[in-house]
Amino acid sequence: MINHIVIFPVILPLLAGILLLLMPQRHLLFRRAASLAAIALQLAAAGLLLNAVNSGAIFVYALGNWSPPFGIVLVADRLAAWMLVVTALVATCALLYAVRGTDKDGAHFHALFHLQLLGLNGAFLTGDLFNLFVFFEILLLASYSLLLHGGGRLKTKAGLHFVVINLVGSTLFLFAVGTLYGLLGTLNMADLAVKVAGAQTEDVALIQIAGLLLFAVFALKAALLPLYLWLPAAYAHTTAAVAALFAIMTKVGAYCILRVYTLIFGTQAGPVSNLIEAWLLPLALMTLIIGVFGTLASTRLRQQVAYLVIASIGTLLTAFGMNNEAGIAAGLFYLPHSTFAGAALFLLADCIANRRDVMEDQFEPGPIIQQQRILGTLFFILAALIAGLPPLSGFIGKFLILQAALPHAALPWIMGVVLITGLFTLIALARGGSMMFYRAQAPHICHIHPDANLQRSGISVTTELAPVVYLLAFCIGLLIWAGAITEYTTVTASQLLQPELYIQSVLNLEVKQ
Repeated sequence: MINHIVIFPVILPLLAGILLLLMPQRHLLFRRAASLAAIALQLAAAGLLLNAVNSGAIFVYALGNWSPPFGIVLVADRLAAWMLVVTALVATCALLYAVRGTDKDGAHFHALFHLQLLGLNGAFLTGDLFNLFVFFEILLLASYSLLLHGGGRLKTKAGLHFVVINLVGSTLFLFAVGTLYGLLGTLNMADLAVKVAGAQTEDVALIQIAGLLLFAVFALKAALLPLYLWLPAAYAHTTAAVAALFAIMTKVGAYCILRVYTLIFGTQAGPVSNLIEAWLLPLALMTLIIGVFGTLASTRLRQQVAYLVIASIGTLLTAFGMNNEAGIAAGLFYLPHSTFAGAALFLLADCIANRRDVMEDQFEPGPIIQQQRILGTLFFILAALIAGLPPLSGFIGKFLILQAALPHAALPWIMGVVLITGLFTLIALARGGSMMFYRAQAPHICHIHPDANLQRSGISVTTELAPVVYLLAFCIGLLIWAGAITEYTTVTASQLLQPELYIQSVLNLEVKQ
């Protein structure tokens, strides 16, 4: 029975998306209830899978009962289950925020939301490169529409850039998988790992080119330098709930880099082993620096959070770029922390902007707003989380990354960049918080009516801030159960660095008739 749960994170959002498309648009309450029920089922399925793979088992689901490498397979191991749980938690909070009213801005928000989850979950579970491309296209098509949700000139402009650059990435992806299939006759990732390791000498150069093309595609999805320019405008100008969900989207690129370059191009890959080792760490460190510079230069809170997402991907890939068990484990701990904190700050930025009327989220002194103490406290806690101040989960994540770097040849660079950018991040967030809260003035001085948008909507502060508090609670959970989570991420990293376990589980699958 547990083997069948592997397909649930894929089939549930697909069925939910179809059902929500068929529902009459006038029945908004029914669509909201169905959408929330579907996300609850997805969260339960992800939790069951996480519990099942905790023993080290790798579950392989052969669609159509076709034996690998000829059929389509879904593979659930510790890494895939970890990503599914993080995605489901972020999606739940984003949806809870959206059903406050922003889901009414577009006719098919809920259907697109679940199709986005279909693409995300499928990308984490697929064991085939071509189907990874398919799930990429599903999540990108859904994200194009979600990005434009509600309309507007800035959204359209950002969406156009988003579409064009990702279409280029999709084209490169097809070139890469076509080259690998033409040379090796397979796109099953486990089978590719075997074929790449035994590749003929005359094919090595083309395999390297295909591998580097894949890296370019994944770097684009992850917003790695220099392919990050699409992200700030796209994330800053979409609705808060969509931006919160998008906080996990860059992690798909990071996941693919980790999966493909430990399984197919890892230490066992013969002449193409450790293909991107010389590239990943320097690019990650430069991405972290650029992200923090953008954070310092931001003039709006949502723009600042978008650059913080770029900085977080730089930190995450710095951990993965060390290419050792401790670094990967540290990155897997840091990944949910940065996702939850980034999503929470996107939602909080929207709460603040709604109360400042025409000032919105600009870093300029504005009116004293209602619930300023509550919002200011949440902003302070999230700023401390993201900057990595002790004893919060951000500090633990960065500490683990620095600890993993101790035996690494690039220790001075890693230590210097992570610590200095952490200081600059704190300065940037302190500046923004000071502008919006500490230097706030009485409304009659600013000639701005406070809480205008909030008064029109009639939203209670408890309902509005609940998703932010939930995401913050997840970060606190990372702190409370840091020992158990670190143990899980360590054994996950160990499993990734032993790709023969994955290969044997997939290729030795016995299909029962």
